[in-house]
Formats: sequence, C-alpha cells, structure tokens
Amino acid sequence: KFSDHEERLSGSEREEDEDDVEAALKKEVGQIRASTEQKLRRFQSVESGANNVVFIRTRGIEPENLVHHILKDMHATKKKKTRVILRMLPISGTCKAFMEDMKKYTETFFEPWFKAPNKGTFQIVYKARNNSHMTREEVIKELAGIVGSLNPENKVDLNNPQYTIVVEIIKNVCCLSVVRDYVLFRKYNLQEVVKSNKEDTQQNPSSLAEDQNSKVVKPETEEEEKSSKEVKQENK
Repeated sequence: KFSDHEERLSGSEREEDEDDVEAALKKEVGQIRASTEQKLRRFQSVESGANNVVFIRTRGIEPENLVHHILKDMHATKKKKTRVILRMLPISGTCKAFMEDMKKYTETFFEPWFKAPNKGTFQIVYKARNNSHMTREEVIKELAGIVGSLNPENKVDLNNPQYTIVVEIIKNVCCLSVVRDYVLFRKYNLQEVVKSNKEDTQQNPSSLAEDQNSKVVKPETEEEEKSSKEVKQENK
C-alpha cells in the first residue's frame, strides 16, 4: 500500500513525464517540418563540386523558360542586374558522364525538340571541368548522330541555329540542356547581353587595320623587311 503523499508524488512525476514526452514530440515534428520545407523550397543551392560553379535547384519551374525570360529582359532593357555572375545556363537533365550513358539518355532527352515531326537547326557546345576521359570531338560527333537519327531533317547550323545543345560535364556528371537564342543572347553571358548593338559590332578601325597589316603585310626576308621600313619612313 502507498500513502496519499506517495500517490501524489507518483502522479506528479507521471505528469512531468507526459510533459517531457509531449515536448519531445513537438520538437521532433518541428524538425521534420523544417526539413521538409527546406527540401521543397522553390530555389535551393546545391554543391556543384567545381570551382566558380553554383547550382540552383528549382521546384515547379522550367529552367529553360526561367533563364530565357531573364536574358530576354536584360537584352531588351540593357540593364545590368548582376556584377558577379558571368553566365547563367539552364540544366534540364543529368546523367553519368560516360559515353554509353550519355547516348542512352539523350536518345529520349532530345525527343521534344528533334524527333519527327519536330525538327530544327542546331549546334552543340561542350565544356568539361575536372574530367578528361572524353574528348570534345567524340561527344559532339556522337550526340549529333543521335539528333540526326531522330529526324534526318535536323541540320547543323553554327551561325544562327534554332537550338543549341549545351553539354556541361563536371567530374562524373553530364549536365544537358537545349536552349534558344544562344547566339542572340551572347552565349547566355549576362555581362555581354546588356551591351548595345553598337557596342557589340563596334571595333576600333585603327586596331583592325593594324591587326590586318600584321597578318597580311608581313615581310618574309630581311631585304623585304628593310624595304618595308624605308617605305614607312618615307610615308612618315
């Protein structure tokens, strides 16, 4: 038998234990919610594994449309909106950076743009970081062959293609995207796209002339070089 005092103590202790359990449950639920919210954020930074490269994971947003909208706005307004970002590239798909994996993945990945009846002109740009087991020529040749197999009417255009296939390899990961207006938007360079058309095409005439002279008018012998110097002196 327990006395009334002992029963009161045991009841009080039980209430404290229940309070502790409830507090622990609330804390655990709060941590789970915070973790879930972090995972479901619209934009989240992800470690890239390469210097000077930042990955931003998006949720519920098409990367191609978002980046194209940003560049289109900057191209139209000519307003510089960033000081530290050089290029902004959307990444729509990833696979292992091995040729067999890339071939298998791109056979399906390219379909929305290049599988008949869809077609278009294209180019492939390639860049590798911290990876040397594949060559640029090898990758471009294989991927161009896949695009051609999806529709023979797909043609290469290196001057002004409708689509640009961006291949960015970082360590053992291949990042892929198919973008529009790659030439118009200066290779998706945020610093260059805000320059006016006059700045884009303007060159220093004297510098251009000097460059041409250095390439075309180049004496091949000592006599020719001496003669050339004499002519320049007379002109002066």
